[in-house]
Order: sequence, then C-alpha cells, then structure tokens
Amino acid sequence: MKKVQVTGKTVEEAVAAALDQLQTSKEQVEVKILEDSKKGFFGLGGKPAVVEVTVKADPVKTAIEYLQDVTSKMGVPVTISQRQENDHLVLDLTGEKIAILIGKRGQTLNALQLLTNMVANSDPETKHVKIVLDAENYRTRRQESLERLAEHSAQKVFITKKSFALEPMPANERKVIHLALKENRDVETTSEGVEPFRKVVIRPKNMVKR
Repeated sequence: MKKVQVTGKTVEEAVAAALDQLQTSKEQVEVKILEDSKKGFFGLGGKPAVVEVTVKADPVKTAIEYLQDVTSKMGVPVTISQRQENDHLVLDLTGEKIAILIGKRGQTLNALQLLTNMVANSDPETKHVKIVLDAENYRTRRQESLERLAEHSAQKVFITKKSFALEPMPANERKVIHLALKENRDVETTSEGVEPFRKVVIRPKNMVKR
C-alpha cells in the first residue's frame, strides 16, 4: 500500500497535500495524525501538523493487476471486464489464446481463480471480495455440463445405492451440483474435504453415513 508522511500548518492542510501527492481522494485513504498543530505565543514557535496518509487497498484493482501480470508472463495477454452477480464479482477474460487459460475441464482457470482470490484478499483490513473468473462464456458452458453430470451421477447413485464422489471443484461449481439436485427426491449432496480439494459427494437419501 502507498503511504506518505506530510507536514502542514494544520491537519487539514497536511492531508490535502498528501492527497495531492498520492493523486487520490479522501474516501480512498486512511489518515493517521502523528502530531497535531500547535500555535505559538504571538505567532512564534508554533508546531506544524504531521499526518500519515495510507491509500486503502482495492481488492478488485489488485486482482485485475495480478491477472494482467500473470497472463502477460504466460504469453496469453487478455482484456478484462467486470460485472457484479449476486454475492460475487465476475472478471471476464477475453483474448486470442484463451483456451490456454481455460485448460482441461477448466482446471487452469480454476487454479488461476483460486490464486486471484488469495491475492485480492491478502490484506485482512479490506472487505473480503469473492471473485469468479470467466473466459469467453466458459462458465455458462461448464454449468450446462455440470448439470448433466449431476443428473447422470444421481441416477448412478440411485441405481447402485452407493455414494459417489465427484472430482474436486471450486465453490461456484459445487454450488451448481447442489442446486441441480436440490429437488431430487432420491439423493442428497454434501461438500467434503478441504480447499482446493473439496468435492461434492452424492449419496442415497436416508443413507447412514459412516
């Protein structure tokens, strides 16, 4: 985070000078008064105010800068756009070699998504933001594929009467499976394990868990 220490005749003047130096607004910073100004007798011997002004971390900006840096180093430069969806922010990636960033069954994209969230939320003092990476509408296609997988797996569990664990998935993909089978009268789903290896387990309803 950028921060500067500035002096001024008053706290207000010192803060204004710091904002000018940082090229930002008061809403985007935290101000710490190190020394308040003091007036001297007859205008002599006064002490200036000293403030420390720190630019607040912007998790979204941090995430975008991280993605631009990583994809550039991978030789797959991208254009990034953003949109808010319910409880999460979607960063859409577009580029000529986007398939490289998606990877097999989205594994590369999911790994990049995990790292992006870790980087964006690395400052404990900033509000947590949940980021989902998409690449030229891949998530929509993947959702349709996951819904088919959910139905097929549920049918398998119903026939065999045995629980079935899917491959590890990120939270947003596990949610698709849970929602797809939410109304299913024959099976139930749970998420088990620890990130990034957490997975959905489908089991017959009323099955005794061991």
